[in-house]
Amino acid sequence: MKKLRTDLEYLTNWIEEESHVLDLGCGDGTLLAHLRETRQVSGYGLEIDDGNISLAIRNRVNVIHADLNEGLADFGDHSFDYVVMTQAIQTIRRPDLLLMEMLRVGREGIVTFPNFGHWKARFSLFFNGMMPMSRALPSEWYNTQNIHLCTLHDFERLCTKKGIEIIQRAVVDVSHQTSSSMRLMPNLFGEIALYRLLRRR
Repeated sequence: MKKLRTDLEYLTNWIEEESHVLDLGCGDGTLLAHLRETRQVSGYGLEIDDGNISLAIRNRVNVIHADLNEGLADFGDHSFDYVVMTQAIQTIRRPDLLLMEMLRVGREGIVTFPNFGHWKARFSLFFNGMMPMSRALPSEWYNTQNIHLCTLHDFERLCTKKGIEIIQRAVVDVSHQTSSSMRLMPNLFGEIALYRLLRRR
């Protein structure tokens, strides 16, 4: 089985066995395939890239061609136990609207993204006056898919504004490691943020 990316490995532990999962921007279907094999999870992936769709089908993942910017109107309320979006929220035109759609369609939402508040990003902006590149943000400003980079503080402020409860948060580096400094000052030292979310009723 293909080795999971850092954030995918971590969030697997947040998903209950035999649950129903919708994976937004599922890529080649690695996460859903892993969850199917290890947690007997069923579900669907949404993906826009034709090459990734072919790979997901090869991985025996149910995948639907879809543009996340168009929302999730095809899915009814509470259709899934979990709606997952990994390393994609920063590429969406209106991430606030998609977050609310995730929590309409799913009982819980799980989101991961690169933390723009990491000290290396701050260092690059302050001392070099240039958009940062790092292990979590490897692209140049002109060829990146990221259009709405945010920090942990930005994301948590949005959740408060939208009435979204944060059930669980974790920060890791790209090697799936955490540290006492990340736990003490997550917005400064965490490279990748992971959130487990619930809509307040």
